Amino acid sequence: MNNSKVKISAVVIAFNEIGYIERCIESVEFADEIIVVDSFSTDGTYEYLQKKSKVQVIQNPFANFTSQKSFALKQATNDWVLFLDADEVISKALRTEIRKTVESNTDHAAFWFYRKFMFEDKLLRFSGWQTDKNYRLFRKSKAKFSDRKIVHETLVVNGKSGIFKEKLTHYCYKNYEDYKAKMLKYGKLKAKEDFFTEKNFNYLSLFAKPMWKFFNHFILRLGFLDGRKGIIICYLNALGDLERYRELKRLEKKNEMAYFLTMP
Repeated sequence: MNNSKVKISAVVIAFNEIGYIERCIESVEFADEIIVVDSFSTDGTYEYLQKKSKVQVIQNPFANFTSQKSFALKQATNDWVLFLDADEVISKALRTEIRKTVESNTDHAAFWFYRKFMFEDKLLRFSGWQTDKNYRLFRKSKAKFSDRKIVHETLVVNGKSGIFKEKLTHYCYKNYEDYKAKMLKYGKLKAKEDFFTEKNFNYLSLFAKPMWKFFNHFILRLGFLDGRKGIIICYLNALGDLERYRELKRLEKKNEMAYFLTMP
């Protein structure tokens, strides 16, 4: 347990992350408490976490990313929260920067982390993610997850934000089927978000948006320089957009059928 005056809670949400969450947990052992909210994993993730004496693991049903992360955040007992995905890893240099920052009496409420993406343990340099950054360290008293989004959740911060120099390592790509399933899941959740905010399906978006996503990431954002890795990542990212509009169409049809069935 770290005896520093300023304490940090490391918080993670997980589902079937065995083979990746081990590195994540090892990298945040400097934190004063580690909380993992597991969505009833079936691959041994929960059993692994139960054996870690410093980890408090809680199982909670998954509805969407925002609700799950909001639930997890409530479990933290310290004001400074380091919130990671299960496939993200804190390097020693980043750990040092985090600890120095929270002990510096900073007036910032939150910090952005740039990320470096790993494709099967090899660095993915381009493919649209060169400038990717996310909030990962923040004061619980000054931030909350917006309930307006259910995927690619948004942290609302009351105060100043800073940016860390050291990058967070994200092991985004395990294998083709895993990443494909992730993109399809994101697409479906994004469609639900669109449906509930009354965004209507149209065929132009169904065809144009995925094509633009691939062109933008593979050509404009230099994905072709990542070679085979770039082709796969850019294709699957575009597939996620295609699934978004397919699912939105399905939701609208289902809603129309329900309406007609209730008519007198």
